[in-house]
Amino acid sequence: MHGVKTVRHIVVLAPNWLGDAVMATPVFRLLKRQFPQSLVTVAGRESVCRLLDGLSSIDRFQPFPAQPSLAAMWRIARELRRQDGPPDCAVVLPHSFRAALLARLAGAKRRLGYDRGGRRWLLSDAPPPHRENGRITPIYMTDEYVGLLRTVGCEDDGQGLELHADPRLADELRRRWAGPGPLIGLAPGAAFGPSKRWPAERYAAVADALAAQWGARCVLLTGPGEEDTRDAVHKAAATTLMEPDIPGEGVAKLKAAISILDLFIGNDSGPRHVAVAFGAPVVCIMGPTKPAYSVGPYEHGRVLRTPVYCGPCQQPVCHTDHRCMTRIRVEDVLGAAHEILTERTTG
Repeated sequence: MHGVKTVRHIVVLAPNWLGDAVMATPVFRLLKRQFPQSLVTVAGRESVCRLLDGLSSIDRFQPFPAQPSLAAMWRIARELRRQDGPPDCAVVLPHSFRAALLARLAGAKRRLGYDRGGRRWLLSDAPPPHRENGRITPIYMTDEYVGLLRTVGCEDDGQGLELHADPRLADELRRRWAGPGPLIGLAPGAAFGPSKRWPAERYAAVADALAAQWGARCVLLTGPGEEDTRDAVHKAAATTLMEPDIPGEGVAKLKAAISILDLFIGNDSGPRHVAVAFGAPVVCIMGPTKPAYSVGPYEHGRVLRTPVYCGPCQQPVCHTDHRCMTRIRVEDVLGAAHEILTERTTG
């Protein structure tokens, strides 16, 4: 690594959103391949650290709260320095000023991050973000993250996203959910906001139809803060929806559940990318977000969208009639699911 004689310790500041963190997983693998003797520490939100737990390319985690105060950032920076002295390199994946500042406070000799948000002076290597006609434009997040590593000699290996699921939890869920018919996960939530959520009663209708047509065993996948959505789906569904209600931490159970699915159906949210990492076929119901950010070569399945005059708006709350989502019909989702399940049974 130019400018650093010995790369003992690399800190990666992880993205804040679960989906973005999954799309960042090639970064850790590529760094460990390029610098196999280096200690790789991931610093990020506790939920993100739990999501990435088990990856062989990560040696240590430094969790911290969402939106840490300046005092908290000083404490985190001291902890990162205390472990093995100042990091030799910090890879700043979030676009925020706060993330670049934390890399600087930690004393990293080399600090990689994109030149945006007025933080150029905090970084030693700040390549420009992707632009078209002079304007910053979205690209698949994995490509953006991996592109940042070219400054330290890393090239994409094309192996895609990866996560680790606890095999004991996965085996327990297989036992509990054993039966004929495909195992299908439904993820009706979205932490970004209600604009990303397809109506709960439509998820219920999809579950009922798949149970009737395919004998499907349907699993409802929701997280903290999504209790109202979960209850609404249960109330509207005639078929029994299972949940990963086994002892264990929430993100670990989510990974275990998704790792054994035959099909995942959900909104454009974190669980979708977890499914991609485990190779599960995906039916993604996408509304207000730009596909370029999240549609990549590693996803197998269908992305359902309806072009509307007001989108993609990238807003967490719809200010019109939510037409980008409500115009996607139950029949559209069932058609995509039928195609995928047919391919799996005949292929």
